[in-house]
This record gives sequence, structure tokens and C-alpha cells, in this order.
Amino acid sequence: MTDLTALLATAATGGDPGPFALVRREGAAHLELFTGTVRTADRLADLPLPDGPPGPRTLALVPYRQVTERGLACVDDGVPLEFLHVARHERVGLAEVLAALPDAPVRTVDAGFDVTDDEYAATVGRVLAEEIGRGEGANFVIHRCLRATVQGPPLAAALAALRRLLAGERGAYWTFLVHTGTRILVGASPERHVSVDDGLVMMNPISGTFRHTGAEADRAALLRFLVDPKEVEELYMVLDEELKMMATVAEHGGQVVGPHLKEMSHLAHTEYLLAGRGTKDVREVLRETMFAPTVTGSPMENACRVIARHERTGRRYYAGVLALLGRDDAGRQTLDAPILIRTAEISPTGELRVPVGATLVRHSTAEGEVAETHAKAAGVLAALGLGPQAPAAGPGPAVRLADDPEVRAALAARNAPLARFWLDQRSPGADGPPGLAGLRALIVDGEDTFTGMLAHQLGALGLVVTLRPWHAAGPVDGHDLVVVGPGPGDPGSATEPKMRAMRGLLTGLLAEGRPTLAVCLGHQLLAGLLGLAPHRRHAPYQGLQREIDLFGTRRRVGFYSSFTARADADRLVTPYGPVELARDAADGAVHALRGRGFAGVQFHPESVLSPDGMAVLADLLGGLLPPRNPATAAAGRAPGRVHSRPERG
Repeated sequence: MTDLTALLATAATGGDPGPFALVRREGAAHLELFTGTVRTADRLADLPLPDGPPGPRTLALVPYRQVTERGLACVDDGVPLEFLHVARHERVGLAEVLAALPDAPVRTVDAGFDVTDDEYAATVGRVLAEEIGRGEGANFVIHRCLRATVQGPPLAAALAALRRLLAGERGAYWTFLVHTGTRILVGASPERHVSVDDGLVMMNPISGTFRHTGAEADRAALLRFLVDPKEVEELYMVLDEELKMMATVAEHGGQVVGPHLKEMSHLAHTEYLLAGRGTKDVREVLRETMFAPTVTGSPMENACRVIARHERTGRRYYAGVLALLGRDDAGRQTLDAPILIRTAEISPTGELRVPVGATLVRHSTAEGEVAETHAKAAGVLAALGLGPQAPAAGPGPAVRLADDPEVRAALAARNAPLARFWLDQRSPGADGPPGLAGLRALIVDGEDTFTGMLAHQLGALGLVVTLRPWHAAGPVDGHDLVVVGPGPGDPGSATEPKMRAMRGLLTGLLAEGRPTLAVCLGHQLLAGLLGLAPHRRHAPYQGLQREIDLFGTRRRVGFYSSFTARADADRLVTPYGPVELARDAADGAVHALRGRGFAGVQFHPESVLSPDGMAVLADLLGGLLPPRNPATAAAGRAPGRVHSRPERG
């Protein structure tokens, strides 16, 4: 323990021991001590990952502003991408670390949120009305920040806080302290963002917050929480959003495992694990998954715009990640990256920041989301002496409600309405009728990466898929099918560039008679061209599952929309021939339409909320695409493989 002993002795006197990190990973009986030099990088691709013996190479502090690498919006606060170039790595037993860390109270002054409870409640109301209610997305995370000033040496205070977190918090994915010389981060993050090990990519979406004040959660209250519609839908929505990310970094997308209950000292969460095989450079995996929907929202691109509009300040490291990059015994790249939540940032002068956010969905209430921010901050604030410690459990082992049979049954029941396509092991090419094998599809993305999931489903049906953003001009020749995909925004806008571009694309496709499938926003624009103007729904259909009559067949599907076309008849005469409509019997909302060479669906067949999604796609494509000659198909690419070539504008 000589390195740690000397490091702590220097910190106790207010000195600077040099850059280091102490990390306890979930369930480990030891901490890892990393020491080295700190540098900065402009891009994730610039993080060093040299060859050499197995072990960690780089520990990166990735700020939220790094989303600009993906072309996403943010309030740019200039916070740097710092990384610790690991020179030494050792393991230290948990008991030894607890004995060595300072056991002293952390003292602060001038503590308070930068946004008051009333101001935060007003922001919640605006986001619900102006963003979710107007079709800008399904959910958004808005944060606030508690600020204070630490009394005494900041590093000594952070080490004392780390000791309290190690002793008093449970269920954290990483409990850590990182000292770079320019800042200190100390926290207990419950959530793995993304990891890569042995070619297996994993993500771990966590959503739903059950608050409790006792040493153990109330079982009856927890069971009520597990069936609460708001909490259930919130988890489904972030599951869909992270499946979109997995669609870009895993060869066949992500397989869903869970849900599970994550129990912590002040609260409990529900979580899924997503896993899939991938071969991308781990720095590219980090880039393509910036950042988790559990701390941003969905769809991702518009969520970043909404955050910038309503927060108006930079997020610094909140919602970013710590990322440990290395190599395994075979020389393969490894990655382990927790989300930077439940984390305090302390400057060398003692300025303390504890950011925290809540996920706003259509069922949210201002009062509930204000309370959620307080509950999420409770563990870190307690470690910093700014809130009460969680009540101590009894002398025996902690009661795990996750092992309770009724709790397990309630969690398992959440999967009953979901699409088996994402829950089961998948064999490439097993789902497609032979007549579709080798046909080529172009998906035009309207700023919603549901298109990545759609690409995997079309690939499973045997098609070869290319993705293209809406703003990237290009020919559609050479494609047997064009899919005009989903995205946020008002489809009735005559001036918004995206709507004009996608409307123009659809007009050309209809004129050519090229087989076309339109999804969600694409469907709304297609309906408008056929004479059915879109209307804003009184209540948004964001993350909503419904059973509908789809051309005479009952189908259960998932909706993410605030607009719909309406009609008062099942058939429509258009310049492009007769069109058949699948309508809601109550209000005439057009769930789907089909004509000669084109079809549209208001719902998302690719969503985890669409258990009948694959059957819907197979039926629609069977009517749109002539079966391919088996000999021709055999000469093409292997069926079931998604040869997705994203075309960037």
C-alpha cells in the first residue's frame, strides 16, 4: 500500500499528490488505483490506446459538450476532454482502503440549487407542453445543479466523501474518485453506459426511481411502483432509445436481458442489459453512443436541442462518461464506461457542483420530477455532509427485494407485451421469406435513429440495407425499396427544411411509382400528399402501445407521435390510385395506409413496443416488392445480413 499511503498522506496536508484515480467496480472486494499523467484531447478518436501488455491504458473524463463530435447541439461551456495516461495500475483491498481514507466530516457553506424547486417545476411544465405535447420527442432529461463551497483542502474532502460512499452506498456500478489536478470527480454512478469485452458490447439502461427513507424499501410500495404506468413506460422508452444505439455498434443489434431491480441506499431503479457482438474500435463505440437517453432523452438529436433550449447552461461532465480503455490478454480493445451521474465535481479552489436531472415523459408531474431530483442527489449529498445518511441496516445481510418472488414476477411481467425480436436470440436470415432475400432497401433517416433498428429488422427479412440522412442528397436508383423514416417535428410545416426535403422525396417516389414504405413522420408526410392533413393529438402518443385493426388483422404495436392524419372513410381516391386506410374507429386516426406501390404506418414496427412489428413488415413488403427469383437471390449478398452503409451528409 506504499503508493496509496503516500498519496493519502500528501492529500491530508493539502498537498497535490499528482493525478490519480481510485475505482471500485460493482461487486469487487478491491479498488483499483491508477496513476499517471493527465493530458487533453480534442476528439475521442485522439484518445491513446497503444499496443502492449494487457491492462488499462487510458482513463478519460468525457464532458457533455463532446456530443458536438456527432453534430449534436449543446451549450458549449468549453470543458475539456481530459484523460489520465495510465502509467501504474494496482489493486488494493476494500478494507484496507476504508481504513486508510480519512474519516472526517466534509464541511461546506453557501449550498443551494442554481434552479429553485419552483423554477424547475415551471421548466417541467414548459417541456411537457411545448416539446412532448408538440411532437418534439418522447422524453427529455432536464438537469439542475446544487452548488456549494468546500471548507478546507478540497482533495481531503473528496477522499472523505469517497469513504462514505464506499461504506454507505450500495448498488453502484462504479464508486470512484478521479483527481486530475484541475478538477476532482467523486461519485457512485449506478449506470454502465457502455462496455466492450471479448467483442461483446453491453449497455445498461436504467430508468424509474423508487424513493425510500428507511434502511429497507417498503415491499408493498415497491410492488405498486413496479406496475405504475409512468415508470413502466419510462423504462420502455429508454430501452428503445438504447436499442437504437446498439443497432449502430453491434453487428445484429442488441439483445435485451432483464429487467432487473437495482437497489441503492436511498432509492431503487429498474434496469435492462443490452448485449451484442461488435468489431468497432472502442473509441468509435463511445462516439456513436454519446450520450445515454437516460440522461438526455429521445429521439437523441432533438433531445440535445431541447436540452439547450431549456437549460441554457453547459452541463460540464454531467451526462458524460468516465471511460477506461485498455487491452485484454489477446491484445483486443476493452472499454468500461459508467455515466457521470450521482457525481460531485470539486475545483482546486473548493467550488462544489452536484448536478442531477429527471426524465420528463407525458405522465410526468412537476411535483414528482422535483422530488426525483432531490432523491437522486441524496446519496452524494449525504457523503458531502449536505444531507442525511441513509438509515443503517441491521447486523445481518441486507434484505434484497430483488430476490422476492413477487418482485421478480412483477419485473418479468414487463416483458410480456414486448417484441420477441429484441428479447430472443436471433439467427441471421431466419425471419425472412425467401422472396425478399437480396433485395436492396434505402432508409432515409428523419433524425430518429429508430432507423438503425429498422435496418436490422429489414436485414432479418433478407434485405440489404443502406442508411442515408434526410439532408444528404443522392439518387434512389439501384434500390428496390425506399423507406422514408421517422423523426421529430411538425409535419404540417411548409417552411422547415427537413419537412420540405422529405415531402419532395416522397413526391418524386410517388411520381416514379418506386416501392415506398413510410414510417411515422414519413407516414404523416405521405398522408398529407394524399390529401389527409396531419392533426395534433389532444394527448401525445409517446411510448404508447395499442392493439389496432390493421387491414382486417389485429396487431399490437407501439406509437411515438403527437400528430396523426384523420379520415372518415376506409378508402381514398387519389391521383396515385385508390388508397386503403386502417383507421381508428373512435376518432378516424389513420394508423396505416396502402396503395399501389406504397404504404405508410403511423406506428413503429421496429420498436420494442411492437410485438407484431416483424409480421407487419413482412406483410407490407410482400405487397410492395415482387418476389425475387431464387437463383438471382442466391447470387446476391447473403440474406439476413444488414449491409448497412450509412451515408453521411
